[in-house]
Amino acid sequence: MPELPEVETIARGLDPALRGRRIRSVDVLDAISAPQGAKPFAKRLTGRRVLAVRRRAKLLLLDLESDLVLAVHLRMTGGVTADLDTDEVRRFARIRFNLDDGGVFVFTDIRRFGSCQAFTPAELASWPFYASLGPEPLDMSPELFVERLGAGSRAVKAALLDQTTLAGVGNIYADESLFRAGIRPQDKTSALSAPRLRRLHKELQQVLTQAIRENGSSIRDYRDAGGNAGAFQNHFNVYGRAGEPCRVCGATLRGAKVGGRSTTYCPKCQPPSPPPSAV
Repeated sequence: MPELPEVETIARGLDPALRGRRIRSVDVLDAISAPQGAKPFAKRLTGRRVLAVRRRAKLLLLDLESDLVLAVHLRMTGGVTADLDTDEVRRFARIRFNLDDGGVFVFTDIRRFGSCQAFTPAELASWPFYASLGPEPLDMSPELFVERLGAGSRAVKAALLDQTTLAGVGNIYADESLFRAGIRPQDKTSALSAPRLRRLHKELQQVLTQAIRENGSSIRDYRDAGGNAGAFQNHFNVYGRAGEPCRVCGATLRGAKVGGRSTTYCPKCQPPSPPPSAV
């Protein structure tokens, strides 16, 4: 599933490619990808010029003229490419946005869980999914991070994945940041001191920044706006490596479930935290 670094990478690739170009027409090839209705969706977008492309959490947002926002929810296997004609794009194209200069950008989705919707800024702000999103992890101060993650008593990985607590982090970057911070995913947030949470904040920001620099992570389906794979998967310390040796200490990495999600951690590099009464 594309997470913050992948969506940010797509947005950065699309912005210079699409800025200033006008949507001449919209072909909805799969109605499930346009939940507002194929015809109303296409009509609302036709004739609008693209002003900018940006990201919020795991959403791709295209700002259009006359106060309209195209919100693309990539979900598990969604993607957006610009002026790219490949067998894969043709096979999995769900919506084609035809541009005034003869070019095209395409929403693709292998498993058909993603969607595209058109909103005014007010409609976007009142969309329950959008309204519930927490702050961006790359913009959070250490103090705010400690305040939001330290509240309550739940598994720290579950807190990282809660999009209302902070937005954009998924399984990959939660596992990798917890490993670098030396924190076990199952540890309760109430057992973590403020200094340990501040370290987690620092490691999470560094992991996300590095992943963006590496074009995201390509495990199966993800490609950027130009069809290129990411490279951060080459730097995974724990994600998807249960049963393999830790690259730092050599201990066998363990798999577990936290909040219903698969998790991998090192029993030696990520020792369990003491209970809250002992902290």
